Amino acid sequence: MREFHGRVVVIGAGVAGLAAAHRLLDRGARVTVLETSGRVGGKLLPGEVAGARVDLGAESLLARRPEAVDLAREVGLADRLQPPATATASLWTRGALRPFPKGHVMGVPGTASALAGVLSEEGLARIERDAELPRTEVGDDVAVGEYVAQRLGREVVDRLLEPMLGGVYAGDAYRISMRAAVPQLFQVARTHTSLTAGVRELQARAAAARQTGPVFTGIRGGVGTLPLAVADSVRARGGEILTGTAVTGLRRTPEGGWHVFSGEREWLADAVIVAAPAPAAARLLRAESPGAAAELDAVEYASMALVTLAYRRGETALPDGSGFLVPPVDGHTIKASTFASQKWGWIADENPGLVVLRTSVGRYGETEILERDDSELADVSRQDLKAATGLDATPVATRVTRWDDGLPQYPVGHHARVARIREHIARLPGLAVCGAAYDGVGVPACIASAYAAVDQVHGDPAAVQELTAHPVQSLHGGAGE
Repeated sequence: MREFHGRVVVIGAGVAGLAAAHRLLDRGARVTVLETSGRVGGKLLPGEVAGARVDLGAESLLARRPEAVDLAREVGLADRLQPPATATASLWTRGALRPFPKGHVMGVPGTASALAGVLSEEGLARIERDAELPRTEVGDDVAVGEYVAQRLGREVVDRLLEPMLGGVYAGDAYRISMRAAVPQLFQVARTHTSLTAGVRELQARAAAARQTGPVFTGIRGGVGTLPLAVADSVRARGGEILTGTAVTGLRRTPEGGWHVFSGEREWLADAVIVAAPAPAAARLLRAESPGAAAELDAVEYASMALVTLAYRRGETALPDGSGFLVPPVDGHTIKASTFASQKWGWIADENPGLVVLRTSVGRYGETEILERDDSELADVSRQDLKAATGLDATPVATRVTRWDDGLPQYPVGHHARVARIREHIARLPGLAVCGAAYDGVGVPACIASAYAAVDQVHGDPAAVQELTAHPVQSLHGGAGE
């Protein structure tokens, strides 16, 4: 690792900014983190409902990428890493909860039989036609829903792909970039005529690799405790974290350093890492890199809300499993529900008298539902839960957490936009960007982008170039976000 003994200012104290600060301290830098809001953690937020500790944001970490799990271990959380107690989920579709299909890659099956019970006979027959169809050219990028519909029919997209991608991105499968969001499938589309044959090859490769252990993991006390532990580690090693400190300006010095302004306060830095969402990053970069700012201005976001509900255990009977996903084509309001007490053993252990679950609402372009007040969101969640599971008890507590403009969208061409942003940034030594707007929305992706940004401000662009070319696929944790 290349050492760096200058001062670096990190703008943003979400998990990407904190991971960047943590890595910078490893490299010998002096670090100041500036955060607009009054807390650290961004979309990772621990909280409580009816006295039970829960996550009010992201609830799981992809365990088959090393970044998030390794960082948790580095900051003292190794003994609190805990896989889901159950990974069995359902799909609420065609009026019933049905076992979530196996034998697919992000909702795309290797065989028609994998989706039996979820698709109609016509839908299953349409999948079989994939082997007979001529090659579908994908060019430089294509919408994943559009491509899969051409190969396998719209039912696969509407009943399985949409709920999975909707859970990850709160987006529309017919707009989402296959190259940026599902790079595995994009490579299959470029090299195979038959999509199902390509998926079977991916599955065979995965089986040959014999990966063991859970795909996802959680943290006892909530994934939201990860950024708190990282922040504690940063401070313990001499890093400075200032919350409630909005950066208002960023200017390059004649000597090649940076002035960072927050109102009347000023910091002089040898390098700056901007780990803020795209709109804030655009505002800060407009003076020094108008090209990057224009590209960042074009990044769209989706809003969503999480409704967390606590019930008395004696009044609650839920189906087995971790929860369920909901295809939007079925016309329901919620898009997923996590049976948190069943998915995470530590919640049940800490709260034996309660059952905690949560629902999510809101997708890209859906504004009406999120205009309702908290009590209405809780009511509509209860109505859908009753229809799906029969749950008719009155919760002892509810909590609504709104994530306005919380999830960046990855439309067709997103990878090219990210490449252009980084081309502009590369012209300004000592500057880098990272976070969910670039290479993947999952926690490991955000951390990977943070580490690449640290390398870039140290003069090594290789990791940034690799991420730009090969973004980190963000998977769905089974039910709920």
